[in-house]
Parts: sequence; C-alpha cells; structure tokens
Amino acid sequence: MNQHESRNARIEHRWPAVFALVVALALYGALPNDLLTVQRYVTVAVGILLLIPLIIINPRHFNRQTTWSRVVSLALVIIVVTSNQITLISLVFVLIHGQAEGPSLLQSALQVWVANVIGFALLYWEIDRGGPVIRTMAKRSELPRADFRFPQDEDDDTIVEVAAGSSLKSDWTASFVDYFYFSLANSMAFSATDTMPLTARAKLLMSLESFGGFVILALVIARAVSLIG
Repeated sequence: MNQHESRNARIEHRWPAVFALVVALALYGALPNDLLTVQRYVTVAVGILLLIPLIIINPRHFNRQTTWSRVVSLALVIIVVTSNQITLISLVFVLIHGQAEGPSLLQSALQVWVANVIGFALLYWEIDRGGPVIRTMAKRSELPRADFRFPQDEDDDTIVEVAAGSSLKSDWTASFVDYFYFSLANSMAFSATDTMPLTARAKLLMSLESFGGFVILALVIARAVSLIG
C-alpha cells in the first residue's frame, strides 16, 4: 500500500460525530426549566447553525478543511463543552439547595453527564494531531504533536495479529469512536485507562471532565441518600 492509498484508507466518516453532537444538543435542549431557560435553546440553535456548513464542506468523509471550517468546528465543540459546564454548575446549586424532585433530579444529572462525555469526546477528537481532517489526510511526518497516545501507537512489536492493527504497520489513526470510548472511560474511572494524555492541555481537559463527573456522582448520591432519609 502506497502513502496515498494509506491516507485514503484512514479517512474518517462524518456521521458518528454528527450523531453524537445531535444527541448532546438534544439532551441539552431537553433539560428541565429549573436548570436553564432561554440559554439552552440559544445553544441548540447556534450548534445546529454551525453544524450545517460543516456538513456541506464534508458531507460524508473528512477530506477537506479550510481555515473557516477549522475555526467553526472548534467553536462548535467549545460551545457545547462550555454550555454543559455552565449547566453542571446550575445542577450543583439545584442539588445543594434541594430545589428539584428526585426523579427529575436524577434525569437531569444523567443528561448533563452524558452530554459531558460527548462534549469532551468531540473536543479531544478535534484537537488531537490537528483534528479529523489533518489526522487522516496528512503524512505521518507532517502531523502536529499528539495530545493522546493510544494502544495502537505502541503495539507494533507484539504478536502478529495484534501488531497488524498498529499505527506503524496499518497506518491506523483514532476515529471519533475511539475518543468517545476514551472520554467515557475517563468520566467513569476518573483517570486515564488505556489511552494516555501527552500534553498539558490534554491533562487539564481530562482533569476538568473527571472532576465534573465526580461532582455529579457525589452530589447525586448525597441527594439520593437525603431523599431516602
């Protein structure tokens, strides 16, 4: 396989990331009124408006990138993550002051937590090695510095059937599903699992996600105990 064929083989499909983003926006828009009012609808509307031109430029696969598309895609995930962090703060106040009923409280916490996992997955996916277009289209020697190290990046010297899927031997690159799994594991384990952060920004983002997940879990458990009591 030559370099051109190798790069084409790792071009990523558009729709897994789009589906995840739509789910995050839907969860955000469906939050109870005692958490957010107008802000959630503004966030959903802005998110959809920013998503449309990104789908137009890359309707099926990530093989084109311009300066404006890069700015828009980064702005979109930053809006999603920031909005959810604001919602998390609102949820903390509701949990502390006991302003919501048990079922509504648990539903809201679950919605915020899932949206948080998706938002950070999108953010990791966008920043690592230049984003989905550069990461899959550029030569290895031209890729920006990696933010994360995946198992496939270092298993080329193991047994044949495992080494066959390594980055070195198959030109593997992480797709959105890999970043989603990593984000989910980080949010549940509160630490890195099989994927390791390599840069300061990656470590800070992971810390923020872990802290948010821990806060939700701790306060929901505390609130549930108080309701039982």
